[in-house]
Amino acid sequence: MFAIPTILTADEILDKAFKKASKVDIQCFTRIDSVREINIAKLKSSSDTIVSTMGKYVRTFPSIEKLSFFYSELIDVTIGKGKLKKSLGAMDWCRGNVARVAKAGIRAIGSARTIDQIDTIRRSTYGRISSFVKQVDKELKFLAKARNTVRKFPTVDPNTPTVVIAGAPNVGKSQLVGLISTAKPRVAVYPFTTQEISVGVFEKKYMKYQVIDTPGLLDRPFDERNPMELRAVLALKHLADAVVFVVDPSETCGYTMEQQMHLLKDIKTEFASVPLIEVENKVDLVKSDTDRVKISASTGKGVAPLVNRIVALLKAQEPI
Repeated sequence: MFAIPTILTADEILDKAFKKASKVDIQCFTRIDSVREINIAKLKSSSDTIVSTMGKYVRTFPSIEKLSFFYSELIDVTIGKGKLKKSLGAMDWCRGNVARVAKAGIRAIGSARTIDQIDTIRRSTYGRISSFVKQVDKELKFLAKARNTVRKFPTVDPNTPTVVIAGAPNVGKSQLVGLISTAKPRVAVYPFTTQEISVGVFEKKYMKYQVIDTPGLLDRPFDERNPMELRAVLALKHLADAVVFVVDPSETCGYTMEQQMHLLKDIKTEFASVPLIEVENKVDLVKSDTDRVKISASTGKGVAPLVNRIVALLKAQEPI
């Protein structure tokens, strides 16, 4: 979703800048004039490369103030808004100092009277530029990790009716999402297979609907949830026009029905304004006499009627 370029380390940026500068070649009438112009061009080239590279990082990372609440909070949960702002601020600090030092070096070379003076000024300026870049190496490495995290963010269309699939770990959420939408979530027989939010779509009578698969939630207070669980909470909070809460009455998921019902109660309390469909999965393993929607995500039984019910519920939320 966010086209952020590869983030280089301090040494990689300096290598890139100085290699580009080394290719500069200018010929003048006198040797000292040639040396002067070559070194001015080298300083300008290297500083421009550093300034533009770091400037690109600042521009291409999403502006937190301009993001939707969902993406803003997702960044805070996965990366940390304060840390991201600090690291991007370090880029601005570095590029400003590099530009200032290069400009002073160019000015000094312009008034130097000997080739030795020019060489000394160039080396000194390169040293100061390198020092500034190396001071932000820690922030560059943080931004590289942040980029990898941001690249995994789902692309969510806020204008498409959205159903969020929620529930405890390993109750069959991902398998259900894979059945009813274009999403291809990872499915396995152990909990916490889903560690990111994945988004799929399906169409019904020429209308497009969005389905969001979320990491499993555990039966504990919202303020005690880990970052993986908080992704699910954010999806429920900011994206859901409807919720399908999946339970596993067979308890093969590893959680008792009592634990699952307690989680369901929390969801209903915390997101009382969001319409919810309760679904029992794994009816091929166990049957109950509740009035919940019954499905088997492994065999497909009951899934088509569930989709019809989801569509009806989403249509009911559309403004008249």
